[in-house]
Amino acid sequence: MAALAAMFIGAGLIHGAGARAEGEVRALWVVRTTLTSPAAIETMVKAARAGGFNTLLVQVRGRADAYYNSALEPQSAALATQPSFDPLASTVARAHEAGLQVHAWVNVNLVAGVGEMPSAPDHVVYRHPEWLTVPRALAEDLIAVNPKSPEYLGRLTRYARSRPAELEGLYLSPIVPGAVEYTVGVVRDIAQRYAVDGIHLDYMRYPTEDFDYSHDALAGFRDSVVADLSLAERRQYDRRVTGEPLIYTQTFPERWRTFRSNQLTNLVVKVREAVKTVKPTATISAAVMPDLAEASSRHLQDWKTWLEQDLIDVVCPMAYTTDAATFVAQVTAARSAAGRHPLWAGIGAYQLSSVQIIANVQAARRLGVGGIILFSYDSLTGPTRGPEYLSEVGRAAFLQ
Repeated sequence: MAALAAMFIGAGLIHGAGARAEGEVRALWVVRTTLTSPAAIETMVKAARAGGFNTLLVQVRGRADAYYNSALEPQSAALATQPSFDPLASTVARAHEAGLQVHAWVNVNLVAGVGEMPSAPDHVVYRHPEWLTVPRALAEDLIAVNPKSPEYLGRLTRYARSRPAELEGLYLSPIVPGAVEYTVGVVRDIAQRYAVDGIHLDYMRYPTEDFDYSHDALAGFRDSVVADLSLAERRQYDRRVTGEPLIYTQTFPERWRTFRSNQLTNLVVKVREAVKTVKPTATISAAVMPDLAEASSRHLQDWKTWLEQDLIDVVCPMAYTTDAATFVAQVTAARSAAGRHPLWAGIGAYQLSSVQIIANVQAARRLGVGGIILFSYDSLTGPTRGPEYLSEVGRAAFLQ
């Protein structure tokens, strides 16, 4: 610890540091791979406390699988040998005992990864493939394919796998009513049955702006448009829709973009209502793309509206950059957009040196953020850094 502190002092990262604000959130994103045994959870809580952290965002839904006891989704395959073990309950009990808050981190729309399809036969991608988002490139072909057929899911999977740099996997649609109801039910269940301090929403976005062209999403958009058309216009477009299934989206492109963005916002509305109904004091936070323009154009994620309408309590821009100036610019812009709402600055610690981590923490403090989140606990305690690294960095970062 002394050697590490001396290094920070030598780099000018302790004296003159950004002051810690009253009630500052000092958080860690904890990836689900840490939640696979009671011993791993106990070690994680102890390390977080020793490092001066006060909040844990624990990933209890990674790919529509449960790291908690759920009647709605299959338990993660990583827990197969210990079916009675409840990672979320264990984390809440140990963290609260240690004085740390616990927020259930939920990957909302992302439900399957590109590398490996779910093993559970009752997983949502197998039960309801018709709820998955569809890219524009496959839309016209898939209209004629039965969603329950192996071909449908197979083509969506192959498409995602062919673009690993662009797509993380398969997403549920925020437009299709059945998918929305299902997603809201999953989040409500967690908030209702566990003594969590908050719900942290991740992947509350579309994969890219080229989704969702699924059959039901296109039908929903058509229904939203026809009321504003004359009878002659409606007949004209409906005559063409059989041979041109994208006719409405092509004719009204800006309205199509707005429709999809609004449907995503409506999902946030429903999630908030569900959580606040069962746990009014829970903090609802969302991990978002740090640049508003990119979030909106690339992922149809209008997080400024979410804040303006008080749909989320805290915004967490993922400022995962290795460039210090870019980090400051991203957090500055996000802080301005957040207005009166708290902002917790997300720092990509997994790709930064200890000096860079501390520098970003201090820069964020100077910008007046309400909290800091490091991504991730797991990367900061891995074999290359050692078990004491996290605590040492934490103590240096949060030194008065």
